[in-house]
Amino acid sequence: MREIVHIQVGQCGNQVGTKFWEVISNEHGINPDGIYEGTHDVQLERINVYYNEANGGKYVPRALLVDLEPGTMDSVRASTYGKLFKPYNFCYGQSGAGNNWAKGHYTEGRELVDSVMDTLRKEAEDCDLLQGFQLKHSLGGGTGSGMGTLLLSKIYEEYPERIINTFSIMPSPKVSDTVVEPYNATLSINMLLENSDETYCIDNEALYDICFRTLKLATPTYGDLNHLVSLAASGITTCLRFPGQLNADLRKLAVNMIPFPRLSFFIPSFAPLTARGDQQFKALTVPELVTQMFDPRNMMAACNPSHGRYLTVAAVFRGRMSMKEVEEQMLNMQQKNSSYFVEWIPNNVKTAVCDIPPRGLKMAGTFFANSTAVQELFKRITEQFTAMFRRKAFLHWYTGEGMDEMEFTEAESNVNDLVSEYQQYQEAGVDVDDDDDDEYYHEEAHNNPEEEEAGEEEEAAVDAEDEGGEAEEDAGEEEAAAEPEEEATEAEEEAPAEEEPEAEAEEEAPAEEEEAAAEEEEAPAEDEPEAEAEEEAPAEEEEAAAEDEPEAEAEEEAPAAEEEEAAAEEPEAEAEEEAEGEAAAEEAEGEAEAEGEAEEPKVEEDDA
Repeated sequence: MREIVHIQVGQCGNQVGTKFWEVISNEHGINPDGIYEGTHDVQLERINVYYNEANGGKYVPRALLVDLEPGTMDSVRASTYGKLFKPYNFCYGQSGAGNNWAKGHYTEGRELVDSVMDTLRKEAEDCDLLQGFQLKHSLGGGTGSGMGTLLLSKIYEEYPERIINTFSIMPSPKVSDTVVEPYNATLSINMLLENSDETYCIDNEALYDICFRTLKLATPTYGDLNHLVSLAASGITTCLRFPGQLNADLRKLAVNMIPFPRLSFFIPSFAPLTARGDQQFKALTVPELVTQMFDPRNMMAACNPSHGRYLTVAAVFRGRMSMKEVEEQMLNMQQKNSSYFVEWIPNNVKTAVCDIPPRGLKMAGTFFANSTAVQELFKRITEQFTAMFRRKAFLHWYTGEGMDEMEFTEAESNVNDLVSEYQQYQEAGVDVDDDDDDEYYHEEAHNNPEEEEAGEEEEAAVDAEDEGGEAEEDAGEEEAAAEPEEEATEAEEEAPAEEEPEAEAEEEAPAEEEEAAAEEEEAPAEDEPEAEAEEEAPAEEEEAAAEDEPEAEAEEEAPAAEEEEAAAEEPEAEAEEEAEGEAAAEEAEGEAEAEGEAEEPKVEEDDA
């Protein structure tokens, strides 16, 4: 039940994969000849996740070994566990890919991929309930990157419902084994984005650092590095292979770890990692495990999680331990380092506990982080890619195999989009929607009837004040329109009385004359505005000037309080007066009389 098909492609993939089978066989008690030599029934209970049982009680790995040259296959056969694999599951070519992604993906790889898919189909058909596929390869070479991604796309076409899980060895930041690594890696990441469900990013430099700093190995070999990768890989499927308190499988990990489809690149870690001489001085406890798992020095990818934020985290614990203690320690770690976890995923730690520890350890933990810091890997690769691609360096080796330059451009832009997507979610916060707030306050107002009644009373009071003001305006307009003749005669009597003292002042003192003239210009005299309105205004504005005269006279006769109200209400009164036909006719008659009376004082002033 829930079987996994293992595929290893290229020299790197085959070396990592062979070490992986050593670790798995050791856990299940399988010797190099495939015979069970274990001591506990639990080891055989779910052994069919990775093994098929053959005649004579021999257990055979469900694995495909693929390469484009025979040299790697020969070294695997000659290894300790070489006799464990089925002879016809070795699929290899003769010419090799020569570190050229185009050769592995298009020319040499295309010729071999059909026979590989036939073998894979046989293994998949023998499964009762296929869980998924597990691929080990590197991204810097030709076969692992080119043919590995070709196989992924073929598997995804035939088995779209199954989980595809890859352990991809990324190019190292300082040490480079291949000059054209940036090209091969960028083209491979572009394919992994589309065809892989979970990708575990590992690079040799981080593994070397673990061996030097933590394990205190003076001369680490590839076997040591591959052993670290195998420990992390076996931790993923430990809940499928052994009983536990809280189980997890490939699909559970994918559902809980991938918040958005393209963000499926994880950083693996393993604990405990201690030097041989230090083991006797350290107590192996759950807090120690949790602290080591989150330690950046234990990460198997060359990026520091403290430079980004954790989107999601998965931890698989192995060994006899208290579930309560595990949950408390994980929660404590999350709360103490809350700034390193995105706040818009509240509970972003997935935990699983398996009762069976690895061989030789009391308890252990495997850790996978979906962190935005993984963008450092992709940034570094794309920067190197851009520097080479700008000058079209080494491009003829790829175009000669049938590739187009557009494929390079598309791959580069796709990886750049991935980097910007990680950056976007790193900076994202919890957004509060303004529309929701408005709806909330609107509902609150409806739920308070007392506030509604108070608001209605205020509106009624404002309406009453407006109606009272309009009534006063109408009364003032009727008085002004009904007595235009009386106001005009009073203006005639007042005008000469004002002009005589002005004339005497002009004869006696010129200074007083200037002051009087200034006062006449500044003061709102009844005669001057009327005369100026007649001289300056065209024929179309005469009616408007005539409407203003009786209003001005009415304001002078009214008390001071009424003048202020009338001044404030003039614009509204004028609009209403124009609408009334009868008032306009009476005002026109007043205009004719006022014009004749206003001209006489003007002539007297000129004679003086």
